[in-house]
Amino acid sequence: MKPVFLIGYMGCGKTTLGEVLARQMGVPFIDLDEYIERQQGMTIVEIFAREGEERFRQLETAALGEVAAMDGVIIACGGGTPCHGNNMTLMNEMGVTVWLTTSPERITARLLLPEQRVKRPKFNDLPDEAFLPLVQRELERRSPYYNQASLQFDSTDIETAPATVRTANRLATLLEPLLRQMTKN
Repeated sequence: MKPVFLIGYMGCGKTTLGEVLARQMGVPFIDLDEYIERQQGMTIVEIFAREGEERFRQLETAALGEVAAMDGVIIACGGGTPCHGNNMTLMNEMGVTVWLTTSPERITARLLLPEQRVKRPKFNDLPDEAFLPLVQRELERRSPYYNQASLQFDSTDIETAPATVRTANRLATLLEPLLRQMTKN
C-alpha cells in the first residue's frame, strides 16, 4: 500500500482522525511533527524559537522525504507542509493525499482549547478574537496547495470517539479503491 498523506490546516483533525484510520486499516501512523521532534530532540515550538521557521521547513521537507518512501503508512502532515518547496508534488507522486476540511469556525474552536494552543507557535500570543480572522486568511492562502490533493474529505464530525470511528470508516471506504488502483499502476 502506498502512503496516505493527511493534509489540511491545523486543527482540522489530521492526527485525531489519522490515528483511528491507521488502526482501522492495520497500518502504522506517523505524525510528521512528532517524527521531526524525535529526530531533533526538541519540540516544534522550540525549533521555531531557536532556529526559525526557515530551518523548520528544511527539517520538515527532509523528514517528509523519509516518510514518503515508506509503504503502508498513514501520515499526518503539518498544516504548512504542502505549501513549501515541492512537498505537495512529492506527496502526490508517492501516495494518496487527502485534504481534511472543516469550517474556519470549527477549526478556531479546536485551536482555542488550552491543550491545542500551547502546541501552536503561531497562536501562542494571540488574543482569542484574532484566531478566526487569521484562520480564514491562512486557509485562503493555503487553499491552492490543499486543492492539489487526490481527495477532499470533511473532517468536521470527530468531536467524540464514536464519531471519529465512523468518520474514519467513511474515509477508509473512500481510500480503498484509490490505493488498489495505485498498486496496479
